[in-house]
Amino acid sequence: MYEGSFPHKRYKKTLEFLRKHVPAPVSVLDLGVENPFVEFMKKEGYTVTNTKGEDLDIDTSSLSQKTEVVTAFEIFEHLLSPFTVLQNIKADKLVASIPMRLWFSPAYRSKTDPWDRHYHEFEAWQFDWLLEKSGWEIKATEQWTHPVKKIGFRPLLRFFTPRYYIVYAERKKQ
Repeated sequence: MYEGSFPHKRYKKTLEFLRKHVPAPVSVLDLGVENPFVEFMKKEGYTVTNTKGEDLDIDTSSLSQKTEVVTAFEIFEHLLSPFTVLQNIKADKLVASIPMRLWFSPAYRSKTDPWDRHYHEFEAWQFDWLLEKSGWEIKATEQWTHPVKKIGFRPLLRFFTPRYYIVYAERKKQ
């Protein structure tokens, strides 16, 4: 899946944030197909199930599973309508991360894999607004950079510009 570019820093930061805000053991519905990070969550004591690769813009039926928390790590940028997905989550807790929009780089788009494209690349305030408008109250956030080992202007900017944004939110009481 990562062909020599395993995301050590992102996994470490994500796991630390998850531990801090939703300590194991809890049941987790992780949006997206099972991926290498799921194994890290399971080793920490989380009971994890994943969606099956269905197009969540069209089919939100898997969101009705009874679970304590939903995780969505780098998922919402791929959806045309993350608002609908966020509204349909049945859990009361959400931990979600996104790659942030970089002003010096165009939106990511794989030319060979139609599932591996970003429809949205959010700024932090936009993602916060999306969460709040879809019924979530943000309790904690964190951002971090993603330096790359290359020479050039854009790689230099990646040392200073936050690339990832993670949020812990709870369903608003109605």
